[in-house]
Amino acid sequence: MKKLAVNDAVGEVLGYDITEVNRGNNYKGVAFKRGHLIHSEDLEVLRGLGKNHIYVWEGSEVEVHEDTAARALGPLIAGTNITYDDEPHEGKIGFYAGTRGVFKVDRERLERINALAIPSLPTIHNNFPVSRGKQVAAFRIIPLTCSRELLSRMEELLREPLITIKPYSIKTASILVTGSEVYSGRISDDFTPLLTGKLKQQGVLVTYATILPDNREEISRAVTTAASVSELVLVTGGTSVDPDDVTVSALKDAGVRFHAQGNPIQPGNNLTIGRLGGISVCAVPAAALFFERTALDIFLPQLLAGEEIDPRRIARSGHGGLCHFCPKCHYPICPFGWGAD
Repeated sequence: MKKLAVNDAVGEVLGYDITEVNRGNNYKGVAFKRGHLIHSEDLEVLRGLGKNHIYVWEGSEVEVHEDTAARALGPLIAGTNITYDDEPHEGKIGFYAGTRGVFKVDRERLERINALAIPSLPTIHNNFPVSRGKQVAAFRIIPLTCSRELLSRMEELLREPLITIKPYSIKTASILVTGSEVYSGRISDDFTPLLTGKLKQQGVLVTYATILPDNREEISRAVTTAASVSELVLVTGGTSVDPDDVTVSALKDAGVRFHAQGNPIQPGNNLTIGRLGGISVCAVPAAALFFERTALDIFLPQLLAGEEIDPRRIARSGHGGLCHFCPKCHYPICPFGWGAD
């Protein structure tokens, strides 16, 4: 790039986008785009934007313009179910979810790219639940140009796509509500409508639902039935440590295998996740009734994407796993649950 005084710039071609920020009008955008031919009437506008000098692009064998870098790296960054801007805007290119699912990023390679100091590649959190169209990442180089050698290093780190969306694959679920007090009608079943609503928001249909007494054999049989007619089983009631809580024991009788009972997240640390064959089975604690977001909300998107929650993932969830109990919940735009990711 060649630096010129504004007064000498008439007839030159601008080498980069010039941004205008007007707080009074709540505006931030491009005042002059790269490639703009500068006219005499532009000079006062440029001075008003604080530009006493501008840069014009001369072309270079060793330097790459920010737009060129964005165009070259965009297709390499984007993986399955990721879309991106056709053209850079102020040197930036955005990436978006092409479907509903769970966002995935290779954190180790992301760190290595950003450690080069020239590129800027922020993303949302790994395992974040997204809807179609949600922006998930953005890329630009921070200076106006970078060396071709540095571009090659970034391309080498991007031999495989960096970000993907893992779509939800679970379409059906069962809800088993346990508890003699609910079975007898002494208290109402609030769990079924609550869980049905959460699942419906993610496009999951409840195909089997029943209420059961605190009977180990009946619960065990119902779990077997549920696993045969749906892809996910949620069982509520009797999941704590009281001596008469039989749900988890009944799940084990049915053949459900657990890595551990409970998890380190609060609220919802009695949520227990297991597998019956290829089906995820969750014992959902009463906390899900009383708190807007619990451990269930943190793990559910990954379960709907067909993932198995392993012991390391459960153990790591304790970092950031304590809810802030805000007066108004904004989850998932919130620190709750993202420390492990």
